[in-house]
Amino acid sequence: MATRQPIVSVLGHVDHGKTSLLDRIRGTSVTRREAGLITQHIGATEVPIEHIYKVCQPLIRNGRKFNVPGLLFIDTPGHQSFTSLRARGGSLADLAVLVIDANEGLMPQTIESIQILKRFKTPFIIAMNKIDLVEGWKTKPGAPFVLNYNAQSEAARGKLDERMYQIIGDLYERGYSADRYDHIEDFTKTIAIVPISARNGEGLPDLLLILIGLAQRFLEEQLRTEEGPAQGTVLEVKEEKGLGPTLDVIIFAGTLHRGDTIVLGTRGQPLTTRVKAILRPKPLDEIRDPKDRFDSVTEASAAVGVKLMCQNIEGAIAGGPLRAAVGDVTEAMEAVADEARVNIETVDEGIYIKADAVGSLEALAYECKEAGIPIRKYDTGMISRKDLIDTAAYGETYHRVILAFGVDLLPEAKDELPNYSMKVFSSDVVYRLIEDYTTWVKEEKRKLDIEKRSEFPFPGKIKLLPNCVFRASKPAIVGIRVLAGRVRPGQVLLNTNGIEVGRIRSIRSGEEVIKEAIPGDEVAVAIEGPTVGRQINVEDILYIDLIETSVKEIQEMDLNVDDRMVLEETLEVKRKQDKFWGM
Repeated sequence: MATRQPIVSVLGHVDHGKTSLLDRIRGTSVTRREAGLITQHIGATEVPIEHIYKVCQPLIRNGRKFNVPGLLFIDTPGHQSFTSLRARGGSLADLAVLVIDANEGLMPQTIESIQILKRFKTPFIIAMNKIDLVEGWKTKPGAPFVLNYNAQSEAARGKLDERMYQIIGDLYERGYSADRYDHIEDFTKTIAIVPISARNGEGLPDLLLILIGLAQRFLEEQLRTEEGPAQGTVLEVKEEKGLGPTLDVIIFAGTLHRGDTIVLGTRGQPLTTRVKAILRPKPLDEIRDPKDRFDSVTEASAAVGVKLMCQNIEGAIAGGPLRAAVGDVTEAMEAVADEARVNIETVDEGIYIKADAVGSLEALAYECKEAGIPIRKYDTGMISRKDLIDTAAYGETYHRVILAFGVDLLPEAKDELPNYSMKVFSSDVVYRLIEDYTTWVKEEKRKLDIEKRSEFPFPGKIKLLPNCVFRASKPAIVGIRVLAGRVRPGQVLLNTNGIEVGRIRSIRSGEEVIKEAIPGDEVAVAIEGPTVGRQINVEDILYIDLIETSVKEIQEMDLNVDDRMVLEETLEVKRKQDKFWGM
């Protein structure tokens, strides 16, 4: 049994250096090439073990050798792509690198990345990036961090340690133990932090050596591969100039041959096609211009990133499974159908979710479930006009919503969106989608609550203030304090015995006539009906009279503690005159 190279994914907050790190890993052996050519590379980057020996030579003692043949970096940095790339129902990545800006620390996408890694149970290390920006730090391009650290001034070391301990503290608050990699004794209990500069390569030897060392020590059994039909995951489906439709694929098990029949995951039934060509990128130290970057090979064994040309790939989806079939395709068809099957719980009353890939869809569904958001329908791909029509026709206001993760509206749908009574929330950060939606729901409920409260009298409780009688009657004008609920013109007032004492004609705050007074307000009210000293007196507590048919609807509202308390008090007051009132 051979040992394959581990698949490594890179995650982190936007602008913390994910792409710069990958470019540096690739660029260390192609320094004469322009960066633009490097970033056009296929969706995976192979780092051969010979290259790791070369880069890490200052740190490798006694000519130590590794059984792991190298590292395969997934060249789709970001947590959203991580969730979309699955293998056998779990994460495609064997290891992950979480990039954190030393100057900014944990940010929203960092936290979400940690949650995703935790959910997939993917071991990871932290690349604490941009140490070259630490005040007083003297950077040395390509040097191991652990050696360059000792060459720094005490002040510079203190500044770097201060930022690292801030990250360690923030991780500890989230239940993780972390420390600088060279201080760790047990890597199964503590997350390794490797300080680096992606821009100039300082710390890159430390990072690569830790990755290869952890892979050999803890993942060697997991990385053993047997000969057999290829199993893979589609990274991207795209049109290549001069090649036509192609698939970027990670083969994580078995061997793929030119001419093999393969089965691909789609949004419907699995697709069967034949491999016409396998294009494999050259090793790092031999990257060429785009026109001759790939070698046409007859076979490719795990783990490897390749570009495939096939007879037909219409309907194949990013994040979908690939299986090579030997003889009868039934087994491969069943395996793909099983893995491509989206396991998302739906209900009759809920929202519509869309995402760029199956894994992303499942990640969004998982977070919706955690937040208590029901899902009525789900799908992958861009938002169409049909999606808008379907969603807008749905009854409940809070469910006439599409949450879109990593996808946008098609041009026609974007133009017509204002014509539909519905909402679309889109983001490439799952928790931001959830946050935006829940915030909107709260605001919509607040607006609806205000509308409902204006339809019928809402519970209210007031106190007549001493030394604030401005007119005794016709109408009585008195100063009041609102103790709870809402007070509006037109509302009828009850005393504590449940007897009607008058109706509010108007409310004034200073010289201004107002439409509503809320708890804590001290205002003057004109009350038709009573005479101060007879039906009402200063220090009296009065309640707003309610309509019996509206009581149940008020009880079902999202009332705060004070509003619910005054409602119960009003019911007690009303029942002094009619013991079954409101029941």
